Amino acid sequence: MRTSLTAILAFVASFALLAAALTLEGNGSAFLDMRAALIVFGGTLAVTMISFSPLEVITALRDTYGAIATPSFDRRNAADRMLKIAERTRKDGLLALERLLPKLRKDPFLSRALGMLVDGVDVAHVERMLEDERLSTAQRRMESAEVLRRAADIAPAMGLIGTLVGLVQMLGQLNDPAAIGPAMAVALLTTFYGAVLGTMVLSPLAAKLDRICGDERDMLAIYAAGAAAIGRKDHPRQVEHTLNALLPEAERVQYSR
Repeated sequence: MRTSLTAILAFVASFALLAAALTLEGNGSAFLDMRAALIVFGGTLAVTMISFSPLEVITALRDTYGAIATPSFDRRNAADRMLKIAERTRKDGLLALERLLPKLRKDPFLSRALGMLVDGVDVAHVERMLEDERLSTAQRRMESAEVLRRAADIAPAMGLIGTLVGLVQMLGQLNDPAAIGPAMAVALLTTFYGAVLGTMVLSPLAAKLDRICGDERDMLAIYAAGAAAIGRKDHPRQVEHTLNALLPEAERVQYSR
């Protein structure tokens, strides 16, 4: 959970610093404009939904929330977990897996992997199914990150469009000095909103989703390899070597016996 908390604190801190910069020795309300917000935020959402289906956009929003709200994937902990399961299975057989399944409801991938072994599914078939599911999960994450990257590209462009709208309004009302200020505010604030939305929100979230996709892909590979090794009734020492081949040297696990 520490990683998620750090991301949330960093996100809040970045906007707190921006808000402080806007309000120190000035009027913060001058940076609030509904017309500029509609052009940038509404326009970004609308154009993004032209590029992607509503379901893809909703999935991206759900994955983004999950990226912020859930802890990062721990590959070493996953490998250590599989090693302990392999040791218990070697002692007690598949009955140990059956007793373990109710405790794995929060980890559906691992639960399905071990459940198939308990049901007697052929190990080669289990490996194929787990690999397909792993790739499918990674692909969905990558598509969600692509939605955010596309939105991050659109936001500054919508800001530029708003700037042009404001300039046209300003030039059309040069004979009315009172109207020049509001039109100029729209012109500048849309650029500001677009830059903030793209640089401080959408791009960092897309990068975080990319990282989570990689970490999750690695963790699921560890679960799949561990489950296949357990299904083949490999010795825990052999399971250790199998899992460590998927881990960087600093995160490798060790069989304690």
